[in-house]
Amino acid sequence: MLCCMPGVAFVPALLVSWSSAAFIISYVIAVLAGHVEPLVDTGTKPPESGVFGFMINISALLAVITMYIRYLLIEKQNESSHFVRSSCNMFTLCIGWLGCTGMGIVATFQELAVPSVHDIGALVAFGSGVIYITLQSIISYKSCPRWNTYFVCHIRMAISVISCVAFIPSILSALSENLLYVPFHQDYTYHLMSAICEWTVAFGFIFFFLTFIRDFQVGICVF
Repeated sequence: MLCCMPGVAFVPALLVSWSSAAFIISYVIAVLAGHVEPLVDTGTKPPESGVFGFMINISALLAVITMYIRYLLIEKQNESSHFVRSSCNMFTLCIGWLGCTGMGIVATFQELAVPSVHDIGALVAFGSGVIYITLQSIISYKSCPRWNTYFVCHIRMAISVISCVAFIPSILSALSENLLYVPFHQDYTYHLMSAICEWTVAFGFIFFFLTFIRDFQVGICVF
């Protein structure tokens, strides 16, 4: 069966817009409600936790669709260029979908309700996400110069490196025993830095998917 997609740039664009709104809206609600200090523990209490969970679940679905389209696009390009193994492309897709599953776990099992499951989901989401964007960056370099410009590849790799560096301290936040911190607490500075790293990784993913928009503007046909 021949499936033609004349241009699906709206999918990553919607993913980027919706995900950004999920973080920003839940953050604003949390701060206005006086539930958190800026940048710390956003989305852990209602009503922002419900808003965050709902929007992140939709983001996970949009990410699944975006990753699959990216997979199909690479497969189609690879037919004429042979720049990457099909198995590598499939492995990258599976890693990406694993990260989306982690996003769903984070959204469904909220931090204050089921902290251990929430932390596992966050670890899977961030860890798999970092691996996914790194592999996609490598694939992008392999597809140059026919399917990508080196400028775009450099941007993707830079985002991947920054996300990888920020991911390491963000793990420490998941391993922390205390969920809520108050100013001047001995662990507050550490927790603040961990939260900043989590936001860095999250928005790193968003900016990375933003670079897909131009690629998706080209229509593809898949058998």
